[in-house]
Amino acid sequence: MTKLVRAAVLTNYLEVTQYLSFNPRDVLAGVGLSKAQLQAPEHRISIDAAVRLLEDSAAASGCQNFGLSMAESRQLSDFGVVSLLLSHQRTLREALQVVVNYRHLMNDSLAIFIEEAGKMVIIREEVVTESPMPSRQATELALGVMFRLCSALLGSHWHPYSVNFTHQAPENLQLHRRLFGCTLEFGSEFNGIVCSDASLDMTNPNADPAMARYAQSYLDSLQSNEGASMLFEVRKAIYLLLPMGRATIEQVAQSQGMNVRTLQRRLKDDGCAFNDVINDVRRDLVLRYLDNPNYSLSRIADMLGYSMASSFTRWFISQFGMPPAAWRASHKQGKPSTPPDL
Repeated sequence: MTKLVRAAVLTNYLEVTQYLSFNPRDVLAGVGLSKAQLQAPEHRISIDAAVRLLEDSAAASGCQNFGLSMAESRQLSDFGVVSLLLSHQRTLREALQVVVNYRHLMNDSLAIFIEEAGKMVIIREEVVTESPMPSRQATELALGVMFRLCSALLGSHWHPYSVNFTHQAPENLQLHRRLFGCTLEFGSEFNGIVCSDASLDMTNPNADPAMARYAQSYLDSLQSNEGASMLFEVRKAIYLLLPMGRATIEQVAQSQGMNVRTLQRRLKDDGCAFNDVINDVRRDLVLRYLDNPNYSLSRIADMLGYSMASSFTRWFISQFGMPPAAWRASHKQGKPSTPPDL
């Protein structure tokens, strides 16, 4: 079944195209969408179509930072009905948990994991599509929106250490610096925001417990009786846990709030096994990693869960018919140049 998201994930897409003197009609048609669909926030559209639209629009408009340009003008209210609950959470930690719990009402393609390491916290995010495809624009949109959410709740108290991207830096960083105002790490091992643990527990001065309870009750009444695809939820968990060396069936089952046998049974109902899902995610991630010249083959092997480079090479040959070094060399030749910034 095709995974769908609310058209609201593309809020202000049409506005951004106007600033770029860019007519999106042909690009929209190319991914099977229309202006009318984007103007109905609750309309459901294909995850893959939404991600492809952002990539194709960046190429057609010549704007390297298309996704981030959309994030810059996002407001808390753009989270839809969830915004009422978010705005009345006592702390950022509680607000992030709301995002995790109700992401299916906002952007079901987004995988989020809060990793705490001592006094440092990493808010990891990954955009997960059904088919392998570039997702630079969608990733920057997601990180930009998350950053603005934190800023809206904490105001001037929000000072993260860094914002990290697995892709390479654009030619012009002016927009990134203006929006984030902190250290930017490109070619990183993860997509996410690094902040202090104290940031998560800062008090939101606008929180109202009574309004939060009301919003919680209202959102619960909107919950669909149709369960989310276990296969897609497991894929999202693996996207986040694999580079951390934690994508075991035990860890993934725990992330879904169930035991291993239950997870295996649910996956079997979807016609697949855990090892098949792991392999599919590895195929998606390895192409993204190989496209990053800062990643050595040994580093890529480690990020995919291989302790020995030779094991990684054997797996890659079995999947793609050539060694990873040969694949990287062949795809580097004739690679299209990156479009200029806005």
